[in-house]
Amino acid sequence: MRITFLAAVLAASLFSGKAFADGDAKAGEKAAAVCAACHGTDGNKTLDATYPKLGGQYADYLVKSLQDYRSGARVNIVMNGQSANLKDKDIADIAAWYASQTTDLKDLRDFK
Repeated sequence: MRITFLAAVLAASLFSGKAFADGDAKAGEKAAAVCAACHGTDGNKTLDATYPKLGGQYADYLVKSLQDYRSGARVNIVMNGQSANLKDKDIADIAAWYASQTTDLKDLRDFK
C-alpha cells in the first residue's frame, strides 16, 4: 500500500511539471530580450546586485516566480509590470532559456 501511494505521488509530481518541460529555450531567448536589460542576456550580468542572476536557475522555480509576479501573489513593482502580459507559453520559454544557461558563480565570493 505504501509503495502504491509513493508511486502515485511520484507520478503526480512528474505530470505537474509537464508545463515546465514544455518550454522552448530558443523561443525563450527571443522573449527574454526585455529581461536582459536588468538580468543580462544570459542571466548573469546584472546592473546591480539587487537584480538576481537567472542563468542556470531551475526552470520550475522561474516559472513559479513569473506566474506569482503575474498574479500579484509575489510583489515587485517592476516584475509585476513586466510579467503582466506574459502568456504561460512565454513564461515556460523564458524559464527554459535561463535554465539552459550556465551559472556565473564568480560574484558569490563577494557575499559573506
